[in-house]
Amino acid sequence: MDVVDRSTRSRMMAGIRSKNTLPEKQVRLFLHARGFRYLLHDKRLPGSPDIVLPKYRVAIFVHGCFWHQHQRCKKAAKPKTNPEKWASKFTQNVERDRSHLEALESANWKVIVIWECGLGRSSDNYDALHWLPEAIRNPSVSFREWPLISD
Repeated sequence: MDVVDRSTRSRMMAGIRSKNTLPEKQVRLFLHARGFRYLLHDKRLPGSPDIVLPKYRVAIFVHGCFWHQHQRCKKAAKPKTNPEKWASKFTQNVERDRSHLEALESANWKVIVIWECGLGRSSDNYDALHWLPEAIRNPSVSFREWPLISD
């Protein structure tokens, strides 16, 4: 049973941003402080990646663990109310994400997915992203998502 009524829950869910979230801003600040220049939400690319570095052919998605269902992450807990609706919604999201990643990779883009759970809440918590510049600059660094949560 939900603790708020249906219309309140609907309003709350509708208010959740899909662009310019705190995790996105954290990654953008980190990259900009290190001299990287990028495009935001480039609609010409599959999935409109959150951050695009054309110079390096790198597309970065900053995913929320709940909406994109980060496997084995505590933040990806499924709601107890209306489980069929949520299961369908999450399945669609995950399949769409996979399709976008495959399309970008087949077009020779390096794709990096950064999950919100790895960033922490502080906007200046850059220690967590120490690996990112090397992953962007070095084409031989095969890297797809962070953090990976082991079994």
